[in-house]
Amino acid sequence: MNYLRGAAAFAVSFTMLSISVQAQEAAAPAAAEPAAAAETATAPASVPAVAAAPAVAIAAPAPGLMLPSYTEVILTPDAEANSKKLREGHTIPMHTVFDVMHNGVVVIPKGTRGMGTVTWRTGKGAFGKSAKMEVTFNELTLPNGHRLPLAGMHRQEGEGNTGAAVGAAIAVGVFGAFVTGKSAIIPVGQHLMARTNEPLAYVIPAGAVAIPTAQLAPAAGVAVVAPAAAGAPAAAAAPAAQTAPAAGPAATTTPTEG
Repeated sequence: MNYLRGAAAFAVSFTMLSISVQAQEAAAPAAAEPAAAAETATAPASVPAVAAAPAVAIAAPAPGLMLPSYTEVILTPDAEANSKKLREGHTIPMHTVFDVMHNGVVVIPKGTRGMGTVTWRTGKGAFGKSAKMEVTFNELTLPNGHRLPLAGMHRQEGEGNTGAAVGAAIAVGVFGAFVTGKSAIIPVGQHLMARTNEPLAYVIPAGAVAIPTAQLAPAAGVAVVAPAAAGAPAAAAAPAAQTAPAAGPAATTTPTEG
C-alpha cells in the first residue's frame, strides 16, 4: 500500500516538473526577441550604415586651344641674302621678328628659328637689268622642337640702272650695254610676311597672365588713361581731352552799345 502511494507521489512530481520545463521553454523565445531588439537599439553608433557614395563631379577637359592656320608670321633673315652669292636651292636661315599671340598668350615667341629656300633667281644683266630672287618659306622650329610648316613666298628685285643705261647708249652708243643692274638683296631687319600652313595646338602654362588684345596696341588718337587711385576724386580720371585747354588764344567778344 505504501508502495502505491510513493509511486503516485513520484508520478505527480514528475508531471509537475515536466509542465514547469515546458513553460520555461515556451517563455524563452519571447524573452529572446526583446533582448535582440534591445541589443539592436544599443548597438554602438560608431559603425555607420553602408550607403551609396555621392557622385563626384568631374570637370570635362577644356577644349584644345588651337592657333589657326594661315596666321601671319613676320620673318627676317639671320644674315644678308644676296642674289650674287645665292643660287636656286640654297636655304636662308631666318627668325621671327614679333611674338605671335592668340587668346592673349604668346604661342610663337619672337626669335623662333625659321627657314626659307631660294626657288627662283635671275642674275643682273646688261642695259641696267636688275637681278631678281624668290624665296619660299619652309617652316618654323618652335622652342619645343616642333616643326610648323609655313606658306608663302617673297620676291626681291635689285635696283635697276635702266635710266643710266639709256643715257650711256645715247651718249656713247654701244657702251650702254656695259651698264648693269644691281643684285637682289634682302637685308637683315627687312620684314618678310609668311603664314602658318597648318593649325598649331597649344596649352596655356599654369600661372600665365593673358593680355587682352585690345591692350597690346591702343588705337591711334585714343588717349590711354590710367585708372584713378582708390579714394581719388572722379575728376582725376577724366580724359586729358576734356581738361586740356583749347589751342591758341581764346576768342574775345566786344560788347556793343545800346
